[in-house]
Amino acid sequence: MSGEVRLVLVTAPESHAHGLARALVEARLAACVNLLPPMDSVFRWENRIEEAREHLLVIKTTRTRLHELRSRVQELHPYDVPEFVELPVAGGIAAYLDWVAAETVGTE
Repeated sequence: MSGEVRLVLVTAPESHAHGLARALVEARLAACVNLLPPMDSVFRWENRIEEAREHLLVIKTTRTRLHELRSRVQELHPYDVPEFVELPVAGGIAAYLDWVAAETVGTE
């Protein structure tokens, strides 16, 4: 099952992070979302250096839910181009990986 589980990293402004995390879990697109403490991000956007106070969301999902998860993040996220980085999970406790898979079974 570890080949199916994915971690997805998304940054979001403080004002949207908790709502986004909750919506993804409620829709079963994520088994769990960890919100890391607020951080300051510095980045270039539209030829200017910008700064923003953000949370990093660590999203636990499966390969089969990635497309729908990506679409939902783009729909709900306030940024024109939200961060969305997918990482494969190479291993872990089998019972945990099975739990992630069970919690992200689609309802459609």
